[in-house]
Amino acid sequence: MATKLPTFRDLDRRFPDDDACLEHLMRVRYGERFDCPKCAREARYYRIRGKRDRRVYACEHCGHQVSPTVGTPFENSRTPLRLWFQVMFMFTTTRNGVAAKEIQRATGVTYKCAFRMGHLIRQYMAYVDGDAPVGGSGSPPVEIDTAFVGGKDKMGEDDKHIVLGMLERGGDIITRHIPNQSAESVEPEVLANVKPGTRVMTDEAKVFRGLRDDYRHQSVNHFRGEYVRGDVHVNSLEGFWANVKRAVYGTHVHVSAKYFQNYLSECEYRHNFRHAPHLMFEALVLSFAAPAGSRVS
Repeated sequence: MATKLPTFRDLDRRFPDDDACLEHLMRVRYGERFDCPKCAREARYYRIRGKRDRRVYACEHCGHQVSPTVGTPFENSRTPLRLWFQVMFMFTTTRNGVAAKEIQRATGVTYKCAFRMGHLIRQYMAYVDGDAPVGGSGSPPVEIDTAFVGGKDKMGEDDKHIVLGMLERGGDIITRHIPNQSAESVEPEVLANVKPGTRVMTDEAKVFRGLRDDYRHQSVNHFRGEYVRGDVHVNSLEGFWANVKRAVYGTHVHVSAKYFQNYLSECEYRHNFRHAPHLMFEALVLSFAAPAGSRVS
């Protein structure tokens, strides 16, 4: 597959209209032929046409109907599929994210619709990216760090989001929006997402001291001006936090606590595909799960 980044012209050639998008969904999720759940015969499903085209296909034998949009971000949405694909393309070709107002201006939908589309796409990015544990014996070191993002930094007010990151050098990152910096919030997330025995690197914060029992733990003391000692540092993760902050402050301006994990997942998706940016959009349009119980031929 070519590594050249796709353009909007490529997108228009591949998905020129809603019919092309729906046909793509159908074939990705069900294949060319599959066993009909009603008549149990191997069949090809054909698009139902009428005065008002519906997003459904029918079995060639018994007429049993399926909708390829069910179980996807497009379910129960009256927004044209082509607009959905265009917005997903925008998400995968920008460096610092896409604001709902930008979606509204580019597509002509209402702000409410643009806001909903953005968050459903971010949730879908999180699903496609997944959260396989990082690290392990013989793997590169895993940097672990927390950061404060967002808010207006008012004195005496806890208005900033606290985020935890676990980054395998040269590999993937896992992020979490946590309620506080206590060990009760940090340690369970680390134990769930970093394999035991991993060589982990942190700063001098007390919250990480309990990791010594399960990991080969090394740290640098930022308080004393120590940022690098040999290969011990958390600079890779600090660079990721800089990208998150650029997205929040520069693109979105304000992000609520309710949806903050979605924005982290978007940044995480972009980071984890950094070595293959030409596959960001491909992964989204080729990863729609087949419905439970369907047998694709």
